[in-house]
Amino acid sequence: MIVFDGVEKRFGDNVVLSDLSFTVAPGEHVTLIGPSGSGKTTILRLLMCLESVTGGTIQVAGKGLSHMEKSGKLVPADEKHSREVRKRIGMVFQQFNLFPNMTVRGNLIEAPTRVLGLSKDEANSRAKELLDLVGLGEKIDEHPSRLSGGQQQRVAIARALAMQPDVLLLDEVTSALDPELVAGVLKLLQDIGESTDITILCVTHEMGFARDFSHRVMMFDGGHVIEDAPPAQLFTEPEHPRTQEFLKAVLAH
Repeated sequence: MIVFDGVEKRFGDNVVLSDLSFTVAPGEHVTLIGPSGSGKTTILRLLMCLESVTGGTIQVAGKGLSHMEKSGKLVPADEKHSREVRKRIGMVFQQFNLFPNMTVRGNLIEAPTRVLGLSKDEANSRAKELLDLVGLGEKIDEHPSRLSGGQQQRVAIARALAMQPDVLLLDEVTSALDPELVAGVLKLLQDIGESTDITILCVTHEMGFARDFSHRVMMFDGGHVIEDAPPAQLFTEPEHPRTQEFLKAVLAH
């Protein structure tokens, strides 16, 4: 479902990702862990086309995301091509990024009607279903400012799902929440993971969630994957000294 092939990302002289290659299978849940600044969020930003690759290629669902074919040659993808492939991807950000001027309903139906071409009725019906799923059916006509942080993040998750994505990207989705709200949001994501066949790529510092939720965990350091293993193996018998050191530090808290 996701293929990174020799991807490099530079910001000036700063190389954030270097010759990065990995794949994520359809329906697989893969979690990226590692120290801040190791390039994890950059991967999600590349998949959302918020950044463009400096080198290498990215494919999603068999189609080039970073590149496209033109006259038999591979060239950087134009905006129209990227937008078409990106329709298959939903993202939930660290900061909820809800539209403050719209109600919860407006937040959920805006993109499906404009981008997917759903009718207002279809989009409304889907919005109600998803809000019931995240436990906020009664908040459909509230504005985000009247919701708690945990409720706003649930709306953000519902909004990402409203686009019927094949791929869901989760970027530190609990880091802006009060500690007592974290468990509820993680439980919701666990339920979504178990009840759908969406491919999920997740960046998190919540190691318990990474262990329970993931099929595979990739440890990042300095723009490279230094270890890639099932959670049972990576959390109990990490092979790389840097992984051992990182887990010792984060699990001690």
